[in-house]
Amino acid sequence: MALTANALHAMAQGSDDDAWRVIVDRAVEIASKPLTVASAPSEVVKRDREIGELDLFLSSCGWDLWQAFGGSVERTSDRLVRWWAEPFSAKAVLILDGLSLRELPWLLQGATMRGFTLHAVSAHASELPSETSEFARALGFNSRSKLQNNGAGLTHKLQPSCTESVDLPWKDCEPLIGSMPNQIFWHHWPDAKLHDGAGAGQGLEALTKDVAEQLSSDDFWSFVERLATGRRLVITSDHGYAATGYFPDADGDVGQFLRQTFSNGRSKPGNGDTGPFAPPVALPISSPHGQYLLAAGRRKWRNQGGYPTLTHGGLSLLEVLSPFIELTK
Repeated sequence: MALTANALHAMAQGSDDDAWRVIVDRAVEIASKPLTVASAPSEVVKRDREIGELDLFLSSCGWDLWQAFGGSVERTSDRLVRWWAEPFSAKAVLILDGLSLRELPWLLQGATMRGFTLHAVSAHASELPSETSEFARALGFNSRSKLQNNGAGLTHKLQPSCTESVDLPWKDCEPLIGSMPNQIFWHHWPDAKLHDGAGAGQGLEALTKDVAEQLSSDDFWSFVERLATGRRLVITSDHGYAATGYFPDADGDVGQFLRQTFSNGRSKPGNGDTGPFAPPVALPISSPHGQYLLAAGRRKWRNQGGYPTLTHGGLSLLEVLSPFIELTK
């Protein structure tokens, strides 16, 4: 569905907050429609391209909105801290590393089918750059690995809690949930799968099939039920990912600039040179984690060894927005 005149007006003429509200709501609307296993590979690509219309607006005439992103869209880390302070007697957070809005339908459908009550569904901002370590530090963890075996310490922002961080089958995760009322469980999937398949063909199709299998499985929902038993549960992520295998090639001077600036990545520390391009293909962003130069929009570039087909760290909507689902059983 093409963008409506009202949406375009709000994005182009409204305040930064208005524009980002329209953009985020539209991305969630596109991504959250029901999926079937059979239709998922083609439908996810179709939705990815539909959200690409919003990315095109942001990288062509609305690129200045990225400077307001951190102030207009509440960060997932801030939302979690705010939610943690609410007066629930017991609570749990499940962080699925690299989970994007693409995976939202499986969680909504599965929760409804299996008797969970959905209390809230929204999307929030990743850290910039959209990387795991930045998200961990925003919550007061030194790193993701520190959560393993309740090793997160007493200085992070989600106190008191029992913490865990693993990359194990869902069935093996269940026994790791203790009896302490408050639990934080950071699982490395789907990010681990994402990077495993980033060099294979288009990448997104294989990941989509794995997502459908994992998030429809009895083992996953048995794990979620164990985590939610007696607790208010939030399922979220540290960042999403870009299906760069479907991005158009940046050729000529633009491709050379992006290759020299970012190599196989999508961000680098410092302000850096943004090049002579208008609209810009890279933007300097000041975040709580310092100054960074980030690749803007949907472009990939030829590089030695090839460019990854699934990655994150730059400025496109599906890599900087994370789903936020609140439920009980």
